[in-house]
Amino acid sequence: MYWQEDHNDRPFEVPDDVLDVLFAIDCKRLPVDHAHVLSRSLRQAVPWLATEAGAAVHNIHVAGSQNGWERPEHGGSQHLIPSRRTKLVIRVPKWRVPELESALCGTTLDLAGCPLTIGEAKTRRLSKDGTLFARQVVSRPGDDENAFLDWAVAELRDLGIAVRRAVCGKELVLETPEGPVRTRSLMLADLSPEESVRLQQAGLGPRRDLGCGIFIPHKGIDSVKKGN
Repeated sequence: MYWQEDHNDRPFEVPDDVLDVLFAIDCKRLPVDHAHVLSRSLRQAVPWLATEAGAAVHNIHVAGSQNGWERPEHGGSQHLIPSRRTKLVIRVPKWRVPELESALCGTTLDLAGCPLTIGEAKTRRLSKDGTLFARQVVSRPGDDENAFLDWAVAELRDLGIAVRRAVCGKELVLETPEGPVRTRSLMLADLSPEESVRLQQAGLGPRRDLGCGIFIPHKGIDSVKKGN
């Protein structure tokens, strides 16, 4: 008889080959729909962000600016008011971190008339949490919630990620000079640590420069279902 037990009980360690870089910012107000102006300003300061496969720019999230799956309507004169704790977060391969910090620390960006000064930076590893949330994932024109979820499941399957529980949100349109970009929020639950990290590294869909397809840990899918 041959019998082999699996004794691989070592805790999963999140790799550090892709990191989130968190920059302190000094900014009095931000346009609600700031994705494009932020992307444009960052690409002017750091040109390689446009071509680096592992780079992604998080939209600047202000506490209280979103309630569950909602956020203030874009357009008009509405603005978000950042606090001292608000950060600019950019996801890059580890080897790009020194270049990114050198290019951005101490610079001031003009976001549609709203100056944003970038301060000191610190790095953070990705999460191994089993519940991840993307505020925006680009959706195909005409897709309803079911069609969007079917597409997402197929794309994730190609990444080797099994979808066990998923919830998508209402459609949100990002305005750009090239035309509107239609998006939906997406939450996934019951991911393994390996799947969680893989998804954060790879993202989902295009326009990572606009904050789309970027996954972050979330407290849980049940709270979103109740508030949706």
